[in-house]
Amino acid sequence: MLRGVPYKWLVAIAFVFGLFMEVLDMTVLNTALPALGRQFGAGTESLQWLVTGYLVSMAVFIPASGWVADRFGSKRTFLFALAVFTAASLWAGVAGSLTELVAARIVQGVGGGLLTPVGTAMLFRAFPPEERAQASAILSIPTGIAPALGPVLGGWLVDNVDWRWIFLMKVPIGVAGIVFTAAVIREERTEHPGRFDVVGFLAGGGALALLLVGLDQGAVGEWRSASVFLPLIGGVLLAALFVIAELRISEPMIDLRLLRIRLFRTGNLLMLPASGALMGTLFLTPLLLQSLLGLDATGSGLVTMFQALGMTATMPFAGWLYQRLGPRLMLTTGFIAIAASVAALLPVGMDSSLWGVRVPMLTMGVGMALTVIALQAATFAQVDPAAMTRASSVFATTRQVAAAVGVALVASILTLRTEQRLGGLAPAVTEAVRQDAMLSAFRDTFVVALVVAVLGLLIALRVRDADAAASMRSAKPAGEAAEIAAGAQQPQA
Repeated sequence: MLRGVPYKWLVAIAFVFGLFMEVLDMTVLNTALPALGRQFGAGTESLQWLVTGYLVSMAVFIPASGWVADRFGSKRTFLFALAVFTAASLWAGVAGSLTELVAARIVQGVGGGLLTPVGTAMLFRAFPPEERAQASAILSIPTGIAPALGPVLGGWLVDNVDWRWIFLMKVPIGVAGIVFTAAVIREERTEHPGRFDVVGFLAGGGALALLLVGLDQGAVGEWRSASVFLPLIGGVLLAALFVIAELRISEPMIDLRLLRIRLFRTGNLLMLPASGALMGTLFLTPLLLQSLLGLDATGSGLVTMFQALGMTATMPFAGWLYQRLGPRLMLTTGFIAIAASVAALLPVGMDSSLWGVRVPMLTMGVGMALTVIALQAATFAQVDPAAMTRASSVFATTRQVAAAVGVALVASILTLRTEQRLGGLAPAVTEAVRQDAMLSAFRDTFVVALVVAVLGLLIALRVRDADAAASMRSAKPAGEAAEIAAGAQQPQA
């Protein structure tokens, strides 16, 4: 252990290694998608699986992360996750086909699915509730560097070196994280982790996979065809089986009973529009910039990095704001900023200034910083420390499911609307007319992201600050604050 450094900050540093690598991975890839499409001769419906396949894999393994960490120890599980993610990054860097690259991304998702929830649980065990907003804000500074660096670095590597280095560059980061974690983090495990929930694992993962396959097939075929209808129906049935099974057994993989806690339930519900709108927009914007506005990968990265700059600039103050404003005002303000950002992208056209994209991306970063800090601090305010690992699994699962569905939804709608817009044109139309049709398809898809953000705003209005009193440094008199905090610890139906 490093002398003079509190143990909680050693845990934070270890977590940063994993989180930095994971966030860098996604932001680098988004910028490189058009170049990968040209490299492998693939369209949007195929490229989306580089993102969606990874997110599906994460969402499948996130639910198992709580049990795995309780059974084998949080340190051992975190090290395993780092090793898998690093090895899969190496595999992706040497992949010889799009199919092999997608397979490597799916394996990466296994590591990522264990990495974030286990790291979050380690972090929240190390920091008391009243320090979590501050810890989240401080940790978000280095992790904010990843999305700021990712688009530019990814674009530069694609334009000037080789697309393979967008994956290979994460290998030394992963190795450093493994060495540091092995040296300074102590092991924690649960005495009686219970049995592995096989039904929950298979039903939950199968439901998500089938739903996303149905969305993907809907983009390239008729929505009423069996290739779309059957996976969607199968996904819904498996999801219903998953819920029934998890509520009936005493030791479920995903403890849905935690959703009886009002603030925890609302926080997970809010993560759906927050993560869905962000990931959907970050998937669409590089495609718009490179396929229609004529930017190369580096130029596209220099534009989309403004989202990360907005987050990085806001994060240091977000913890301070949370303690004084409370989660309700922060969340509503954050979702207003996100919705306004997506709305501002709607009028972007062929002759628009790039500042018409930079400013909305910057505003979206500010909105996401406010939203993420408030959600991370408030959602777990009423959760018992003994249930923290399972609770973080629920929260991380919700985030990744939202991200996967968000990307699949916008990719499917973009593909479908592009085909419909172009299909109504005569074969001899000018290139300008074709570009206008494609631009209209992008606008149609951004409208979907806008609707998702507005739904988040409506849900945020239901948050009660009193429920989050344990996570705030209340300015109320001591007796009153204690009374509110005691009441907030009781689960609310």
